[in-house]
Amino acid sequence: MSNENILKGSAGTGLLIASAVVLLASFGYAMSNIMSQGHAAFNATSTIPWGQPIATYLYFALASSGLGMIAALPLVFGFRQFYPIVKRAIFLAFIILISGMAVLAMELGHVFRMLWVIPFNMQIQSAMFWMGVFYVADLIFLLWKFQKMEGGEWDSKTSKQVGIGSFLAVLLASGNLALIFGMMSMRPFWFDGLLPIYFYLTAVTSGLAALVFFTYLAHGFSRDKMSAALRSLLEGSLPRLFAAVLGGTLLFIAVRAITGLYTNNPEIYVVWRDYLFASPTYQLSLWVGIVLPFVVMLMPSMRGQAGTQIVVSILVFGGLFAERFFFVVGGQVVPLFKGTWYQDLVHYVPSPTEWSLTIMGCAMLFTLYVLGERLLNLSAMPPAIESGATATPAVATP
Repeated sequence: MSNENILKGSAGTGLLIASAVVLLASFGYAMSNIMSQGHAAFNATSTIPWGQPIATYLYFALASSGLGMIAALPLVFGFRQFYPIVKRAIFLAFIILISGMAVLAMELGHVFRMLWVIPFNMQIQSAMFWMGVFYVADLIFLLWKFQKMEGGEWDSKTSKQVGIGSFLAVLLASGNLALIFGMMSMRPFWFDGLLPIYFYLTAVTSGLAALVFFTYLAHGFSRDKMSAALRSLLEGSLPRLFAAVLGGTLLFIAVRAITGLYTNNPEIYVVWRDYLFASPTYQLSLWVGIVLPFVVMLMPSMRGQAGTQIVVSILVFGGLFAERFFFVVGGQVVPLFKGTWYQDLVHYVPSPTEWSLTIMGCAMLFTLYVLGERLLNLSAMPPAIESGATATPAVATP
């Protein structure tokens, strides 16, 4: 079976030019507004300080973490059938995190000040300080792992140690990110000790969606251009894993919703009843972006098809992005220190500048990905896997 990468040809050139143009245009528009208007260019206010750019960063950061966890399947836990996608997963994890950090940097206002203020202020009691530390460590380990694979080191002692270090960095980074929200007792909708588990689960879901989509994109949305090992993975273990994590994501959302609707805390109850379930956008994203993909992926005759996997990945993109948006904004729609006796929930709609930052992050991701596919061999895998010898230990039978 061939392993033809269409992004190395004219299709890749066209996509690279288009994404780069969108990147420059969206960056220029956002920077112009920020320079001329300051933070007034955002519809986020002192009442709702965290708007769509924060939700975009959250989506990108957790997708990156999910890809890091997927990469740990062969590198740390020995599931060697996942080797055909591990190098692409690591590269995607790196560029998605970089794209998310770019959006966050633009949202902060003083883009370059954070480069020296955050590491040198040494606010060790702040969860945000440790978020920076852990995600920088995550980036370093991702680069280190990728460098080992570029050198053909897949199963050496050092590469395994780097893989373990990277996996721990991913857990610490995404878990700490969850605690930034989950420790805020003044925001009852966020205040949840199980939030790290929810972030881990949805991170893998969004990471799998990205991995499936970009793998098909690199091969012209056709399995005929893939290696035999990669095609076997997309027909077997990967869609089953995708279905499982979609089910877990849906279960977690359902449990949070049921708890929220039956809680005696009015600030949580009104968010679910009057903000989330009252929103047609949230309803659409939930049913079309999460429930429908899960139902489709439950069907063995459907989940193995290339077209199904591509459509499901795109739907999950939209569903989980909306989930991040409504999670971030939903925790702030009840006015702080006023509670539910305040007449109305706070209204928030992203401004054009905030939308441009989301577009900028997506365009940056596509630009870096096409460059990676053209300059690097992201389809590389250990020779034993490529030749069909998975070296999976045999199970003894009585």
